[in-house]
Amino acid sequence: MKTRKWQLARILITFFAVNMIGQAIGQEYKSGPAEKDFVGYLFAYFKGNAVADESVCFAVSTDGYTYRALNNNQPVLDSKLISTTGGVRDPHILRGENGQSFYMVLTDMTSSKGWDSNRALILLKSDDLIHWEHRVINIQDRFKGHESLKRVWAPQTIYDPAVNKYMVYWSMKHGDGADIIYYAYANSDFTDFESEPKVLFVPKNGKSCIDGDIINKNGLFYMFYKTEGHGNGLRLALTDSLTSGKWIEQPGYKQQTTDAVEGSSVFKLNQSDRYILMYDVYGKGKYQFCESEDLDRFKVIDHDVSMDFHPRHGSIIPLSRSEFKTVTDRWGTPKDITVPNRKNPILDGFYADPDVLYSNKTKKYYIYPTSDGFDGWGGYYFKTFSSDDLKEWKDEGVILDLKKDVPWGTRNAWAPTITEKKVKRDYKYYYYFTAAQKIGVAVADEPTGPFKDSGKPLIDFKPDGIKGGQEIDPAVFNDPKSGKSYLYWGNGYLAVAELNKDMVSIKQNTMKTLKIDGTFREGIYVIYRNGTYYFFWSEDDTRSEKLSGTLWYVIITNGRDPYPGE
Repeated sequence: MKTRKWQLARILITFFAVNMIGQAIGQEYKSGPAEKDFVGYLFAYFKGNAVADESVCFAVSTDGYTYRALNNNQPVLDSKLISTTGGVRDPHILRGENGQSFYMVLTDMTSSKGWDSNRALILLKSDDLIHWEHRVINIQDRFKGHESLKRVWAPQTIYDPAVNKYMVYWSMKHGDGADIIYYAYANSDFTDFESEPKVLFVPKNGKSCIDGDIINKNGLFYMFYKTEGHGNGLRLALTDSLTSGKWIEQPGYKQQTTDAVEGSSVFKLNQSDRYILMYDVYGKGKYQFCESEDLDRFKVIDHDVSMDFHPRHGSIIPLSRSEFKTVTDRWGTPKDITVPNRKNPILDGFYADPDVLYSNKTKKYYIYPTSDGFDGWGGYYFKTFSSDDLKEWKDEGVILDLKKDVPWGTRNAWAPTITEKKVKRDYKYYYYFTAAQKIGVAVADEPTGPFKDSGKPLIDFKPDGIKGGQEIDPAVFNDPKSGKSYLYWGNGYLAVAELNKDMVSIKQNTMKTLKIDGTFREGIYVIYRNGTYYFFWSEDDTRSEKLSGTLWYVIITNGRDPYPGE
């Protein structure tokens, strides 16, 4: 027991070191849904050993327990078009770290040709779960030293944060040797391996293991695997570093049946600390579902699970509402499944400080938010989302990357604002943003960019008489009465200046601070309606537990310019 505790302590210490290194390497763009946005599940599976059943099928669930097949339980991909054998097995699907891509790996095999007949696996990538690009990798042809290779089984993929790459792992058998789990890192396009396969895991007893299934829980990697030919059950091994070769094998078997099992897959329930471990009880033609909070002790929950199909070796990922709607729009909504309705939030993922624009050029609406969800509010890029109806929003991608496009301010990308101006019979878009507690401006010909930074901060100073606060949270306002444009900003104080006609510089002699009551903190916003200028602001910042909305205040200017300081 003391040895095991010491080993686990060593794992945790190494994890923190690896995690710090991973953070130093940098984060990818964060797009798409976060866990709070997941409303359902997608189950990828195949059906059996008949050639017609060796293909990819999809099912959906809204609760993780009730699953219904899509496309009337027929394939969603044509095996003959993506494989070299005419069949595929063991689909493993993974959500990409960037939130925009999905990865699937398959065994290129039909069992009708024998269990030692295949040499290849298939890599697939998609941005929408509907259209998939694929590439077959024949291990024996692609790499040297595999002349005696007999079979390539059950590939899976996991993101390795230590190197910021996707690892594909699978089992192989050479000659009379044992089945061993190998790995290789995929290239950035997910179309090939960066190097030849290397050994990922061999049990200490040296006997066969197949169907590796790895999940990352709090920085530790839990691998469930099948002991092939000596027990035919599920064992568990732990590591803090995928490629270290140092695995702690746990005692006992994890399946909750005396029947032989294979094809385990574990996934986390949405908005929960519970995990589901499912596996194929292949001798009985059924699936078993178990539940756990620690990935060590499991209880059978078959009585809670309902399926209208009979899966073989599959995998499950969570879905957002928009993703759920995408797959059901394509393959039909099962009769007893209701697509989750959503009123809020309208964007999948962590976003804040939205500014909304209607473009006269494209006749669409656009939201320009802060890309949130980073430690210490350390975001470094801006995105936009478009809509025709203010209900469904399309992610238009990154429009400004501070690290690449804004050398004077590469951090803290906050609270943007935008306006459309007609210039010489066409429209231009002026985008004001916070970067490193300074305010900049970038210009584009389209509301989706690309935006080009002006090359220097527009506001990187405090107005006269102001000693505290920050130069953040810009708000651009076009006065319909005077035709003038103004920029407001401030944290702890509220400043305003008239913009020059070029919209990328201010008239210095017009700058002033506005006298308002003590409720102002930040986040100014200005509109004009029926002769009245309305000023909105935040009474506190985002850390406040008491903040439940935005305090607004009205200034009536009686026809004067909207910056009198009244």
